[in-house]
Amino acid sequence: MTDLDLEGKKAFIRVDFNVPIKGGTITDDTRIRASLPTIEHALDRGATVILASHLGRPKGKPNPEYSLRPVAARLSELLGRPVVFAEDCIGEPARKAIAEASGGGAPARGGVVLLENLRFHGEEEKNDPAFARSLAELADVYINDAFGSAHRAHASTEGIVHHVKAAAAGLLMAKEVEYLGQVLEQPDRPFVAILGGAKVSDKLEVIENLIPRVDALLVGGAMAYTFFKAQGQPVGKSLVEDDLLDTARDLIRRASERKLRFELPVDHVVAPALEAGAPSQTLAVGDAAIGDRMGLDIGPRTAQTYRDIIAAAKTVIWNGPMGVFEIDQFANGTIAVAKAVASVSGTTVIGGGDSIAAVVKAGVAGAITHISTGGGASLEFLGGRTLPGVEALK
Repeated sequence: MTDLDLEGKKAFIRVDFNVPIKGGTITDDTRIRASLPTIEHALDRGATVILASHLGRPKGKPNPEYSLRPVAARLSELLGRPVVFAEDCIGEPARKAIAEASGGGAPARGGVVLLENLRFHGEEEKNDPAFARSLAELADVYINDAFGSAHRAHASTEGIVHHVKAAAAGLLMAKEVEYLGQVLEQPDRPFVAILGGAKVSDKLEVIENLIPRVDALLVGGAMAYTFFKAQGQPVGKSLVEDDLLDTARDLIRRASERKLRFELPVDHVVAPALEAGAPSQTLAVGDAAIGDRMGLDIGPRTAQTYRDIIAAAKTVIWNGPMGVFEIDQFANGTIAVAKAVASVSGTTVIGGGDSIAAVVKAGVAGAITHISTGGGASLEFLGGRTLPGVEALK
């Protein structure tokens, strides 16, 4: 967007304001704050800013529960200036709000508009060309700053680009693509990837894309149990994807052929149920004493091994917790990894989702080089996929 002439222009900025709202109150405004540099840059360059976002899943029709009105109020507080709220994202309500924000004159005189939830129209998610054109008609230039939605080919992320004279990446979008692209294509070595979370299937493409690139791959979370079962280890009632056992064996073989460190936990914390206060025990992986219990965190020996590997790294990417960190007694492994990542002197990137909550819980978010705002988008990017919202800008 720094390459665009924005003076007197109406700039349609696709942002990611999909924030948690309870009883009309925003409980976490991180995504709103993340968009401020882009909005302020456009305002400083003399643009009228037209902001568009989705919120939740209203299923293609208006639903007051998913209105962006509370976001307009919060954004006004953060910017220290009025934000005009449009009752719809297209048509007369949108045009009227834009005229109000820009003073009605030509050229436009600045001001900020937030359009109502894009997903109140089913055409948004269908990438309907007529709906995309209706959005484009509101503006002179298009800026996409919603990396978290860039993996979706929707009307406001992909379709609109075909109907505007100029399109560009916002500052947040550019930062996301730059950092994630850098760790994949030009990492300082050793390059360590840490993958956790529940399912191997969610991270399959990522693992396949990282095996040829990284020096060490550290696995934690419930996804480790599919690998354990594939190796014939007892897993009790732990979460396992039985249809991926052959795939798990193949990934271990490919990692071995490449001579990269493919690290699985050597000990784990097991309990009979996934609940706070459940009696837990630390066992070596492979110990049949797991019985019909389930693994809920990596153990202290594993945490120490992972800490040592991370400490030697120059580039680290982390996606997914090491255990059920929402419950304190199963959070030790995730907290240990978070602190280790925060201590790295090189480039550290957290790939969205639960990992963000983990570094916040560990109190080390400020020590991470880059925290991605896009959970699904960052996973697809790291998995080597083309993101429609990024590709369209080219």
